[in-house]
Amino acid sequence: MPRPLPGRVLSGVRRRLLAHRRLLAGLLTAVAVAAGLRAVAPPGPETVALTVAAHDLAAGSTVAAADLTTTDVPPAAVPDGALADAAGAVLAAPLRRGEPITDARLVGPALTAAHPDLTALPVRLPDGAMAAMLRPGDRIDLYAVATAGDAAAASGEATRVAAGVLVLAVPPQEESASTASAGLSGRLIVIGVADPAVARVTDASARSFLTYAFVH
Repeated sequence: MPRPLPGRVLSGVRRRLLAHRRLLAGLLTAVAVAAGLRAVAPPGPETVALTVAAHDLAAGSTVAAADLTTTDVPPAAVPDGALADAAGAVLAAPLRRGEPITDARLVGPALTAAHPDLTALPVRLPDGAMAAMLRPGDRIDLYAVATAGDAAAASGEATRVAAGVLVLAVPPQEESASTASAGLSGRLIVIGVADPAVARVTDASARSFLTYAFVH
């Protein structure tokens, strides 16, 4: 017949059980408190997806889907003119990684959004190498040199047709068969011209050899 456990052993067992019960009760209480706090905690701030550059992009480059990514920002941080998808568009200015894509950064009507007094005007510079030296934001004086078929060619003088012109974009060089067959050379740039000079610059670009000088 088994001998009964001594009273001291039973007392120790009871103490251990009691200690574990208290620990378990404490853990359950902590879990309940945490769940309650989570239930009454205010929701996190509202965010929206903003399309940004996935890496540095050069001016004049054509945006591809791989060049874009999204990031979550507060609605108030979304700039005016932000685009959800700019794939296929041409950049008028360089973009740093993480910068949002807006209509004012692309070649198009929005280029003059920050300059309502200017008209965006594409002109062709016959010297493509000179055009490649330009960057969006440059200020130039535009000069016209009469071609051989123009009556003014005899003077051989260059005429300034617009002063302090703002360079808005330098699109990539065209290399299409239609451009070559049309006898077009040089490179197109997009400039911001004050309204009084639009007709003068347009006429000069059709009749003359255009060149420029940087304005400092």
